[in-house]
Amino acid sequence: MIAGVDEAGRGPLAGPVVAAAVILCGKEIRGLADSKLLNAATRAKLAARIAERCHVGIGLASVEEIDALNIFQATMLAMARAAEALCAGIGCDPLEILVDGNLTPAGRRPEWRWPARAIVGGDAKERCISAASIVAKEHRDAIMRAEAERHPAYGFDRHKGYGTPDHLAALRAHGPTPLHRRSFAPVAQLALF
Repeated sequence: MIAGVDEAGRGPLAGPVVAAAVILCGKEIRGLADSKLLNAATRAKLAARIAERCHVGIGLASVEEIDALNIFQATMLAMARAAEALCAGIGCDPLEILVDGNLTPAGRRPEWRWPARAIVGGDAKERCISAASIVAKEHRDAIMRAEAERHPAYGFDRHKGYGTPDHLAALRAHGPTPLHRRSFAPVAQLALF
């Protein structure tokens, strides 16, 4: 049993970072790819199929954890939480966890206990990482759509917290919400004025 792990939400100015861990099972799921290369409708369909047919764990690091730890450590924490959720769901540990990127949480987070291998561009090379990429992106996007209802002036449903011109204009006009990462420069700089 090999698991793939990937994250969504390292770069935005608002919202949590979300990681997913996935073990592919049974019938092959066609169309798996890096979530960034898929349109929203295809990604949503694939996420539903993955949830239906595979073992999945999701982990988050909150905005407060991002600001306290830094985005790298928060990402590693979210990955560890995703792997733990996966293991709790299946009742055992995978033989290895393939992590998208050039670093793994091994030795970086005390919660991490699994053999791991980093794969640069893994979300395009390893199907289990592609699946994790899709699940993480869909889960985070759903969070940001829900937050758009709570904070309609910011357009989180459109940009998902990334620093688009519209988002930056809303930040200047309305100030940061509790969802904004105070440690990220565009948000931190608002405190200077």
